[in-house]
Amino acid sequence: MEIMRLLGLAITVAAAWLGLHVTPVAAQTFEDRWSFIPKAKAEPAPAPAVPEDGKQIAPPPTQSPVEEEQTSAAENRVAIRSPKRALSGKASYYSYRAGKTASGFAFNRNLMTAAHRTLPFGTRVRVTDPATSRSVIVTINDRGPRVAGRMLDLSLGAARTLRIIDRGVVHVRVEVL
Repeated sequence: MEIMRLLGLAITVAAAWLGLHVTPVAAQTFEDRWSFIPKAKAEPAPAPAVPEDGKQIAPPPTQSPVEEEQTSAAENRVAIRSPKRALSGKASYYSYRAGKTASGFAFNRNLMTAAHRTLPFGTRVRVTDPATSRSVIVTINDRGPRVAGRMLDLSLGAARTLRIIDRGVVHVRVEVL
């Protein structure tokens, strides 16, 4: 009986510890989960040169570590928004009345959502119809499309906003935000 009580206590303590020390996926950014761009690391500044007469020359002004971090973060943001994060291909829409998405949420055809084969759930993308220049921002919450040659399945609400319902399948440009 004592062993069972201790085992129960150990499980409770372990669960509480994990709950406090694990970063939930929702708190992570797209870059933290899926970025292939290495994080910039600060390197120590070179030692100042000492002239032959023994007098030290003041080193040239450098950025503080905080400024370097901000600069590298800005450079990462620029790299993340590079054209590599823009896709183009065919999109269609789907409008089931009920069911669950691959992310586990109930499907609501009137929300601004979409299905993509590989983008992480929760990723926000701007979908633009080049023919009309209309665009909509949607959240990826499902997997698909299941039809070869298509890149994105939009919910009925997003398709209405883009005004593509009458065309069915359209060429779109997708930018990861």
